[in-house]
Amino acid sequence: MKPPATHFAPSPQRLSRGAGIKVPPVVSVAALAGVSAMVRQAFGDKVVRQANQAAMLDIELIEDQDCFIPHTTMTRFLAEVERRSGEPHLGLLVAPHLSLTRYGRWGEYLLAADTLGAALARAVSALGYHSRGDGMTVAMDRGIVRASYFNAARGNPGYAHVAAGTAGVLLSLARSYLPPDWRPRLIELDIPRPRTATPFEDVFDCPVVFDAAAVSVCLDAPLLDRATERSRSRLLTIHDVARARTEPEGLDRFLGVVVEQIRAQVMTGAVSIESTARGLDTSVRTLQRSLRRDGADFRELVNLIRARRAKELLDGSAASITEIATAFGYSTPANFARAFRKATGVAPHEFRASSGAPEGMEEPPR
Repeated sequence: MKPPATHFAPSPQRLSRGAGIKVPPVVSVAALAGVSAMVRQAFGDKVVRQANQAAMLDIELIEDQDCFIPHTTMTRFLAEVERRSGEPHLGLLVAPHLSLTRYGRWGEYLLAADTLGAALARAVSALGYHSRGDGMTVAMDRGIVRASYFNAARGNPGYAHVAAGTAGVLLSLARSYLPPDWRPRLIELDIPRPRTATPFEDVFDCPVVFDAAAVSVCLDAPLLDRATERSRSRLLTIHDVARARTEPEGLDRFLGVVVEQIRAQVMTGAVSIESTARGLDTSVRTLQRSLRRDGADFRELVNLIRARRAKELLDGSAASITEIATAFGYSTPANFARAFRKATGVAPHEFRASSGAPEGMEEPPR
């Protein structure tokens, strides 16, 4: 059964034939949840600001939201932290602290499985709700299971930190079902072998192999049947994940990724076409040309997505109009009110007072 669409999941049209634009891979911003705070604690607020500037997105403001960012945005952020801090093993500092419990509804869905084997199966089948462009497999050979993650960010500057973090998340999943003293048989990393493997083996507490085809965690096959001792507070299905995360089909198209990038920026209060183009690893001119092929305009998309988010906040939160205006980056509530009236035909307070959304509220392209 096809997962249901969500109210914030545009399904963009396909690009015109011959557009020649490659759809950039994207990942849930939850992949960086908690990283900004750790960087601030270890290296100071200045390094976090510099990394945000390099990524052209304030990661910390949206890390607990169900939105997606390009892989290049993630690796640029990490590469800049390494450059500014001088720490070559940033990923190893972060890896032990990464947990699927920070990955929102997708992580909850994985951890709600009865056994480790079932959780890994869920990770494979539901990966599209965490990333578009990555891949995952679980294979068994002579009693050893290899859980492998193929990352679309491979080859980007800063990817070594992503690889170490990916291993940390896979270990987080396994340790949710296994005894505290469990150690993996082997970890494989798809990065060049460093001068010494000792820092990696110290962090992961097992042998580490480099130059692999993917990031993999190897464990004994009987462990797949291990059940968690945690109590289940509620039942979760893939449909719950679908409702909480953007529908994957939209992220298979260039316009869908553009819409998601704008949405992520709207949630930080600052939107620019330059930031969007950089996140998509293209130029402003190419981005504008690609949007025109789909009959879309960047400024109009921004206005539509801002208006839709404003409706959500007015209808579903107790935030004041002044607070909402500030969150969107408007200098005064009056400026926000004018923009909202232009997009919806009513003033913010009139919309909030109404029993339903006014007719004529346009949505981003589907």
